[in-house]
Amino acid sequence: MLMFRSIQPQDDTAVAAIIRQVMPEFGADGPGFALHDPEVDHMSAAYAIPGAAYFVVVDEGGKVVGGAGVAALDGGEAGVCELRKMYFLPEARGKGLGETLLRHGLTVAESLGYRTCYLETLTGMDQAIRLYTKVGFKPLCAPLGRTGHGGCDHWFALELE
Repeated sequence: MLMFRSIQPQDDTAVAAIIRQVMPEFGADGPGFALHDPEVDHMSAAYAIPGAAYFVVVDEGGKVVGGAGVAALDGGEAGVCELRKMYFLPEARGKGLGETLLRHGLTVAESLGYRTCYLETLTGMDQAIRLYTKVGFKPLCAPLGRTGHGGCDHWFALELE
């Protein structure tokens, strides 16, 4: 049974390793991808600020196998958050965890006062794109904010209720 919880400092190494393993699977290891964000090695601290939250998925043995977070969109308008660093190891995929964690993150984002959730992804992350559209995200023609993720070529937003 897999479950999720708020990130803790002892999760930082595992989360960084997941990001560094999963992103190259989808060709997202060059410049302009989240893999190179300074926060990758210190995710618990990066999401311990007001208006941010990050959750990890853990297996029965306590191993971190995925995660996702929300935080204010860098360079974005007030009231807009970004879904950030939602990645899962292969053994955690296809079990409905992505949707469960995504919906939880959106509920948290709304409780933090955000009105819109934005996300960036890229061609090849087809399963993720299907999930985003299933949950109600709408495609955008151009990126929002200043994330520094110029390697992404798909942008979505969802108006929170």
